[in-house]
Amino acid sequence: MTRPATPTPVWIDTDMGFDDLAAVLVVDQNPGWQVEGLSLVAGNAPLPVVEDNALRSAACFGWRFPIHAGCDKPLACDLVTAQYVLGEDAMASAGRQLPAAPSGAALASRDAVSALARWLEATGTPATVLALGPLTNIATLLIARPDLIPRIGRLVWMGGSAGPGNHTAAAEFNAAVDPESVQRVIDAGVCIEMVGLDACRLVRAHAADADALRALGTERSAILADLLLGYVRIASPDGSRPMALYDPTAAAALVCPEGMQWREGHLAMELDGTLTRGMTVVEWRVPRKAIANARIASLAKEEKLRDVVFGALARAAR
Repeated sequence: MTRPATPTPVWIDTDMGFDDLAAVLVVDQNPGWQVEGLSLVAGNAPLPVVEDNALRSAACFGWRFPIHAGCDKPLACDLVTAQYVLGEDAMASAGRQLPAAPSGAALASRDAVSALARWLEATGTPATVLALGPLTNIATLLIARPDLIPRIGRLVWMGGSAGPGNHTAAAEFNAAVDPESVQRVIDAGVCIEMVGLDACRLVRAHAADADALRALGTERSAILADLLLGYVRIASPDGSRPMALYDPTAAAALVCPEGMQWREGHLAMELDGTLTRGMTVVEWRVPRKAIANARIASLAKEEKLRDVVFGALARAAR
């Protein structure tokens, strides 16, 4: 695929587990988009694990964009990770793992917030940010540099839910880890484009998708196949049930907008509820009951978005 002369620049903020890796590949393998930086945040795993995953991913897939370590804990609460689901390295696998990063591999910096600020300052037009984890880095940036708020033209976030949660009955994981950051971003006036659980659960991966990757016959395809199968087995140990493609769905919706339908709504975080802390509360009755402040992914076209995701993984595997 030929990259256009002027692809759209994008910054990706991530807590690098397997579905984050797949999401980055979706964007990086799309000729219409140019990844210009990756900021890391604690979420799926503690920050040192996230950093290691990012460096290993960069080495395996030849990423040339800079990678910066960011916030290692939420704004106002203790860090809770998804290692209880994803494994200690947040990269549950049916076999192969990403190779170790080569000796001398290093992050571009340990100050992702400043790196993102510099990038936003340099962009000629309001910029696009794809966020795949807790919004701690984004909120920290907006607190420190409110002058940069207008520089964010789009903030596409895989997080939240307009229905039930997964970390708790009410709260999706990325929102539950740092709900204060989500509310800070909302209060700053940034219009979040929320790709929540309810939309992502319409786009699924199957064990057969891992078989198709493995059939490509390369070392990278074998690694991706084992990681994908390990991910699918989160839904059922034998891989018989499909698993929702969370972060890759948000990435696919970014690069293939015709694959997702959106609705306007008013988004707010529940910060205090004993049973509902971390819940993304969506008021759909706009403008009658509230002013719209977010775009909410409402209906994913599974076949189209799956084609985007697995086409990108196949290209990255070669």
